[in-house]
Amino acid sequence: MQKKIHVPFTGYEKFVIFILAISQFTVILDFMVMSPLGDLLIKSMDMHASSFGIVVSAYAFSAGASGLLTAGFADKYDRKKLLLFFYTGFIIGTIFCGIANTFYTLVAARIITGLFGGVIGSISMAIITDLFALEKRGRVMGFVQMGFGASQVLGIPIGLYIANRMGWEAPFLFIAGLAVLIAIIIAVRLKPVDAHLGMEVQKKAISHLVQTLKKKPYHVGFLTTAMLSVGGFMMMPYGTIFAVNNLGISNEQLPFLFMASGVSSLVVMPFVGKMSDRVNKYKLFTGATIWLMVICVIYTNLATTPFTLVLIINICMMIGIMSRMVPSSALISAVPDMHDRGAFMSINASLQQIAGGIAATVAGLIVFQQNKISPLEHYDIVGYTVVAISVVSILLMYSVDKLVKAKLRNMPSSVLNEQIGASNHGQA
Repeated sequence: MQKKIHVPFTGYEKFVIFILAISQFTVILDFMVMSPLGDLLIKSMDMHASSFGIVVSAYAFSAGASGLLTAGFADKYDRKKLLLFFYTGFIIGTIFCGIANTFYTLVAARIITGLFGGVIGSISMAIITDLFALEKRGRVMGFVQMGFGASQVLGIPIGLYIANRMGWEAPFLFIAGLAVLIAIIIAVRLKPVDAHLGMEVQKKAISHLVQTLKKKPYHVGFLTTAMLSVGGFMMMPYGTIFAVNNLGISNEQLPFLFMASGVSSLVVMPFVGKMSDRVNKYKLFTGATIWLMVICVIYTNLATTPFTLVLIINICMMIGIMSRMVPSSALISAVPDMHDRGAFMSINASLQQIAGGIAATVAGLIVFQQNKISPLEHYDIVGYTVVAISVVSILLMYSVDKLVKAKLRNMPSSVLNEQIGASNHGQA
């Protein structure tokens, strides 16, 4: 068995990781902060609970549509310029969220934010795949995806604190202010990411999209992403309702619950990233998924439970989520060819958003609550559904792993050298 060599990051690589991580943090925080603001929004705008669901889903579906619309030309431009363009649109949409004063203007603002913000993750993934060789990619994914954990730590408690002090609009304006500073740093410090432009003559946008969708080896990557998203999004929308009405957690304890889960993900992510580069990524994904399946069944069958035990189970669940997110992202990122990478990642991000929206809708059809304070019923069925979907995701990821290994075995040495060159582009 060939020993894997730990390759250190250069100074410029560390900067790229930081700037992608912090930009991802703002995008995820913008999405995450909506959940704790629900009660304030409903009361401020005389909004029904179902109307708040429309506000939340508006972002997901517009982000999904955006991924498909941009996939065709995602590989035709310098990825730095593409990142700046969409990040600027995200900033504008977030500012509009902060100044919206009616239900309809808020929905419009969330649509704008989703159209631009929903693509940033796929552009970041394409940049990572272009600039970092596969043996470094797991660690990079681990650091960049720490934005998810950081948003858990900062989004809920700080978002609630700012909103309670200054109004529900304030968190969006604070996010936009931070994002403006990040955009300036990207414009000044990030070097062009354009090695993919010389790979071949670029196709027309629609043609490129269609050709990328037609490639059979990519289908397993798309399907795997969709299954992972369905499994991940089914429990999330109703987690707070279940915690309060079934487990007996108070509203005052909720921020601590989310903060503990977020801190655990921040601690686990770098470790999982290193593990992903040192051990078999598929085995790590499978072990984490089985762990998560067990925790889901336990959690969704709980009744009134002491807060400490709920805290421990949530941390265990977050460890499972993070431990499968890093290796799965690294493996799926290796599926597309370099000249299709931007289109593939955009389509992938689109499917992720759309599948998440569908998952939340399906979960809504399963669960039932008699009134606002009664226990949530059939949440255990949601847990069993997640387990079934997780089994399918393990089988699909096995196919992805085989595809990536075959691709690496058959890749000519000249192409491998090009990949290494791309990973070192702009670092000297």
